[in-house]
Amino acid sequence: MGPGTDSGMDFGDALAHLRQGYRLTREGWNGQGMFVVLQAGYPDGIPINANTAQATGLPEGTVRTFRPYLMMKTADDEFVPWVASQSDLLADDWRTV
Repeated sequence: MGPGTDSGMDFGDALAHLRQGYRLTREGWNGQGMFVVLQAGYPDGIPINANTAQATGLPEGTVRTFRPYLMMKTADDEFVPWVASQSDLLADDWRTV
């Protein structure tokens, strides 16, 4: 299945597509424009910004590595780290954007 696939896939297939760089959505989501992507993280490290410094107590500019994570584009056009719910894990209505 490639971009724009209309037939549903299960979460195993969806995760494989995320690892290949696809953006995925679910038919069961109500919000317009929502999708999930695999954020590759920063395995070589990046300097942390002021927000991260405040949250962690580390000095701004401290270089830290960040592991990969799933990230969602929300219906209100913002991004947030994302964890699949039970419904998402068991759904078979995943498709590429």
